[in-house]
Amino acid sequence: MDQAQASSVSAPAAQAAGRARSLIDYFWVTARGFCMGAADVVPGVSGGTMAFILGIYDELINAIHAVNLPFIRRLIGLRWREAFAAFPWRFLLALGMGIGLAIFILARPLSHALQTSPALVWAFFFGLVLASVLVVRKRVRRWTPATIGPALAAIAGAYVLVGLTPAETPNEAWFIFVSGAIAICAMILPGISGSFILVLLGKYQHVLGAVTRADVITLAIFVAGCATGIVAFARVLRWLLRRYHDPTVAVLAGFMLGSLRKVWPWKDAVDGQANVLPQALTPEVALALALMVAGAALVIVIDLLAARRGAVAPAA
Repeated sequence: MDQAQASSVSAPAAQAAGRARSLIDYFWVTARGFCMGAADVVPGVSGGTMAFILGIYDELINAIHAVNLPFIRRLIGLRWREAFAAFPWRFLLALGMGIGLAIFILARPLSHALQTSPALVWAFFFGLVLASVLVVRKRVRRWTPATIGPALAAIAGAYVLVGLTPAETPNEAWFIFVSGAIAICAMILPGISGSFILVLLGKYQHVLGAVTRADVITLAIFVAGCATGIVAFARVLRWLLRRYHDPTVAVLAGFMLGSLRKVWPWKDAVDGQANVLPQALTPEVALALALMVAGAALVIVIDLLAARRGAVAPAA
């Protein structure tokens, strides 16, 4: 079996699983969406990383790819039954409900936690992302110069990217739309945080504030940009996974490894950006280390459970 064939094995399986899903199965899809949404709220952690960890990444990309020209034509022609007959709307609806629920529930407390106990929050996500690199790495079937080179480039690129200083940008509707389109592309890439892209674009606090204030207009513009960006970008990513599976996954793993610079829990007290080592084993440092181990353990347990079920993209 060649790479193109192997990378597409999970697509029919996921679609078949989608038709056979029960109500409780969709509950777990929503739970996974909740985990993705929780990750997307935090600058430095990618919802795509969570999708990879939870075994629904391939199905997510294929589901988004189903928003194609024939589907849109059927919608415009009011042939809704025909349009949705072969469209994985149940999967996307369940996943989207989980993502949305997490964003609206966790936006305020996570924002508060990042202000009051940032080291503890970042420590948990550092462990989670670090273990995720090991999980994603196993999906590369053969490590060769053709995969190692792109992975190293991705590590360097992500490391530099997450160290950039946020910019000052306008709050006009057109820029909110563009910010949504760019950020959503990052959100489905493991290792690149869509929220952090919003930080770089100077729109993280603005969008987070719109969520907490229930600013419907701003959110609608942002969501429209997200919808446009994700449909276009998912098609490119799906093509890369089918044609160049191992190098693409190696690049994704590299992005995740390079992004660890952002989620390192201990920062310099002066500028709040430079990574430092803790000076003493205080109770807070011990708790942070425990949370780091807990995050890594959570990923490993989930991966072991998925392996036991023998599924790259589990149905439940």
